[in-house]
Amino acid sequence: AVGPAAAQMPAKALAPVSSAPAKAAAPAKAAAPAKANAPAGAGALRNNPDRDQPINYSADTGDVNYQTKVGALTGNVIITQGSLTIRADRISFKQNADNTLAVSAFGNPVTFRQKRPGTDEWFEGYALRAEYDGAKEFLELFDNALLRRGQDEIRSNYISYNAATELFKAEGRAATQPVPDSPGTRVRGVFQPRSDAQPGAATKDAPVKGAVPP
Repeated sequence: AVGPAAAQMPAKALAPVSSAPAKAAAPAKAAAPAKANAPAGAGALRNNPDRDQPINYSADTGDVNYQTKVGALTGNVIITQGSLTIRADRISFKQNADNTLAVSAFGNPVTFRQKRPGTDEWFEGYALRAEYDGAKEFLELFDNALLRRGQDEIRSNYISYNAATELFKAEGRAATQPVPDSPGTRVRGVFQPRSDAQPGAATKDAPVKGAVPP
């Protein structure tokens, strides 16, 4: 399965107006790749109880150092900790000082699943590569990535998700390896209708600029 008010600066004195002729405007920069930032939930910081649970792992082969709590696993790899489950073809992992996991995972696909604390909802992530830092509750998905909460989902070749703040970011970028079903340089997603929506709660449309009132 599948987690972290500045004081205002004093105003500067106004510079004297120059009488020099205005410089020509710089050429417009090329458009940046498509990005999406959105809250995946309420955005409140929560203590994740998974970090208090033991870390369990299984694989076809493994090389684990019990002193440093570092391991490399290959073949049908499964790592669990509380509600968190990660499945992959190959995983390098370590146990952090706070008992959380740090994972680099590769698979076709890697699957990540974790329950949202205090709810019955689950987050699920799928990609060809995943990087997870449990200390920061931060997940990154690379290449043909999908992040899903319930029936809401977003697809891209890069998605990051902060479980502590419940914010995700998606970027439209080229895949780093050939992927038949790659979303390409686009961010795509679906938000299902909210079950708590109130009839008639929508605000009235703002008047069109320049329109003549009836």
